[in-house]
Amino acid sequence: QVRLVESGGGSVQPGGSLRLSCADSRYIFSSMSWYRQAPGKERELVAAISSGGGYINYADSVKGRFTISWDKAKKTIYLQMNSLKSEDTAVYYCKGRLGGNDFWGQGTQVTISS
Repeated sequence: QVRLVESGGGSVQPGGSLRLSCADSRYIFSSMSWYRQAPGKERELVAAISSGGGYINYADSVKGRFTISWDKAKKTIYLQMNSLKSEDTAVYYCKGRLGGNDFWGQGTQVTISS
């Protein structure tokens, strides 16, 4: 059973940084991505990366501020988030694609507040 576990969420001031991590070390996913869902809003794609790293995509709202990466040795993906804004406040979810199926983590809260 796939069990993706996210970590690294928390509360920071505007302009701060956080790094999220996500892994299920038992599997090699074909692609992985980060989504977020703010209160009262739909879940949205933040960033995605293919296993070979040849495909990386970002939402326009985070381009230049967020970086997705994949440490193959650790079977872990990261989302480095810099220059955080209040509108980045959301629950962030990791998604892994394996065998044509999508698997989700439980989510980690990110709160940007002064």
